[in-house]
Amino acid sequence: MPSSVPPIDLSALSEDDLRTLQSAGYEVAECVRVLRKANLNVVGEVLKGQGKFVRLTHFPQGDVYDRETHAQYYYHAHRNGEHGHFHLFLRASGMPPGCAPVPEASGRGWPKGDQALSHLVAISMDRFGKPTGMFTTNRWVTAETWYPGKDVVRMLPHFAIDHAFPSWPTNRWLTAMVCLFRPQIEGLVKARDAALAARRKAFSDRDVFEDREFEVLSEIDIDVEAQMTAIEQALAR
Repeated sequence: MPSSVPPIDLSALSEDDLRTLQSAGYEVAECVRVLRKANLNVVGEVLKGQGKFVRLTHFPQGDVYDRETHAQYYYHAHRNGEHGHFHLFLRASGMPPGCAPVPEASGRGWPKGDQALSHLVAISMDRFGKPTGMFTTNRWVTAETWYPGKDVVRMLPHFAIDHAFPSWPTNRWLTAMVCLFRPQIEGLVKARDAALAARRKAFSDRDVFEDREFEVLSEIDIDVEAQMTAIEQALAR
């Protein structure tokens, strides 16, 4: 079972931080608005012109990558209870100074150099193109290089897709979602590391990073409208 994330108390954030989250929420809503006017959604944008929707296939083909920010993402499907999910990453060249893989990376065949990307979070989507949850995964799931949670948290503000392929609204939406739900993502990353430590203790004979029975490490439900309401209530206090 994925590790649970304690409820996030937004009232503990500063007013400046709350305003930053609120602005991101407005951006999320604006991206949805312009797409909805044309009867489109953020998922459909990455699937258009890509042929048959096949489980586990990355959409769009070749992933989406920003050469300036070194942020990357793709969409695919393989889990029950959702249409699919976005996987969001940051490559080494886009990470803040001081970020380094965990000591266990030494001597392994994990990606190195600028290919040593870190998975930040996955966003679950329903068939209407609405986000329903977020989760983190084990290293083998995305073939990433594993970074300590404290470094992953520092990476979050650096995720940005600032170009129009395959869709400017979708890219802006994903960028804003990471900001809007940053407190929850930080909680997910903390729970991720706790789950990994507990698994290692329970199964000391296994390579925890490659344990095929240990896939989703932490997971939460999300609701954009509820998050915006919580932000407004926190600001009012």
